Amino acid sequence: MLTIAEATDHHAHAAVTKTALARRPLTYLVQTMLAGAYIGIGVVILTTAGGPLAVAGSPWAPLVQGLVFGVALAVVVVAGGELATSAMMVLTQGAMRGTVSWGRAGATLLACLAGNLLGAMVFATAVHLSGVLAPSTAAGQTIARMIEHKAAETGTQLFFRGVLCNLMVCLAVWCAARLRSEGARLVMIFACVAVFITSGFEHVVANMTTFSFGLIGGLPGATWAELGRNVVLVGLGNLVGGGLLVGAAYAYSARPAPGPLVPSLVAPGAAPREVREPALP
Repeated sequence: MLTIAEATDHHAHAAVTKTALARRPLTYLVQTMLAGAYIGIGVVILTTAGGPLAVAGSPWAPLVQGLVFGVALAVVVVAGGELATSAMMVLTQGAMRGTVSWGRAGATLLACLAGNLLGAMVFATAVHLSGVLAPSTAAGQTIARMIEHKAAETGTQLFFRGVLCNLMVCLAVWCAARLRSEGARLVMIFACVAVFITSGFEHVVANMTTFSFGLIGGLPGATWAELGRNVVLVGLGNLVGGGLLVGAAYAYSARPAPGPLVPSLVAPGAAPREVREPALP
């Protein structure tokens, strides 16, 4: 397992890769659209697998939806794609480590959000035309209920549900970065994602797909104004949860300990080395 400092360095260098990729607009657009579509896959499986339970009023519906949605983030991580919510953590750590500027990090994040939205809308259009989420199906009814519920949430609720959501999403990506086993990475991704879906937290890119379904299908509560409100409030919450509570927190924790250099204990005949004496709180 990587140390916290090693994982932070890894993300700091990943931030450089992300900002460099953003300087190639067409390539970056494709990568961000793919991630938006991959998260859309999670919305589809959430409604098709958990929809019948939700319509029947089963208390197990949220858990089933949480357990299956993890495939979306797993595909993003394994297949590759530029996802805004995890980028909030990576770009924050890169800016704090000085590998990228705050301005470049912010511009890259905005471009990522725009590409995710476009990818979510294209994917939603394809699924709508397939009829999988038709109003007569349990999945279609579940989507309609989700949109009405999200539209009824207050701004404060959307913001803090966004904070809590991306806390879990970025913890999933952070843990995956530290682990060396592919199996362990997948377990952590599915576990963390299950928490935020089962708990009813809000993910800005998943909501892009959900509202796109509603706009295309003319569902109640799905308007461009409501989509904009949701993206702004949930997006800001996601930024705090992923960028501050995970990204900044671990970047701060990875700083070298301040204090005077003192000799370390060494074995007889070994070359002396120096370590930093931790500063007292």
